[in-house]
Amino acid sequence: MNAIPERTGVTTFRGRPVTLLGPAVGVGDQAPDFTLVAPDMSPVASASLAGRVRIVSVVPSLETPVCDLQTRRFNEEVAGLGDVSVLTVSVDLPFAQARWCGAAGIEGALVGSDHRDLSFGTAYGVVIKEFRLLARAVFVIDANDTVVHAEYVPEIGEHPDYDAVLAAAKSAESARRAA
Repeated sequence: MNAIPERTGVTTFRGRPVTLLGPAVGVGDQAPDFTLVAPDMSPVASASLAGRVRIVSVVPSLETPVCDLQTRRFNEEVAGLGDVSVLTVSVDLPFAQARWCGAAGIEGALVGSDHRDLSFGTAYGVVIKEFRLLARAVFVIDANDTVVHAEYVPEIGEHPDYDAVLAAAKSAESARRAA
């Protein structure tokens, strides 16, 4: 059995370095497969999202201020980008994710919990070894399942580069429509 790679020097939590488990995923890589749990306890497999441009927004917990704002912003801004979807991933329990979506008034938000087996987190290299949470990161995946944007946020308490993420998604969606 292969050991899961450990990476340091990628991100910090409140200024303290943390260890990320899993390989780094970068631009040009094929998007790794994963399975999450939806708020209704059904499986969310990466294959079910194929064929469209998607922003995969990774947060430590929906119930923290930066994660809440990140999730709201991507769900609001994606509306003007065409056939682009947003998937927010955390290790929050599916029940907590459902509660957050209801309280936030975000109907139809696609959220997935990686609490069960860290399938997503280890495939995308975002599992924080010290806390069993996911590091803040954002990936844009095109309709051909190629990563066109990858950002591991250097400090977990900071926001991602929203403009760069949205520009990558818009470009990928324009390329999809032109194909």
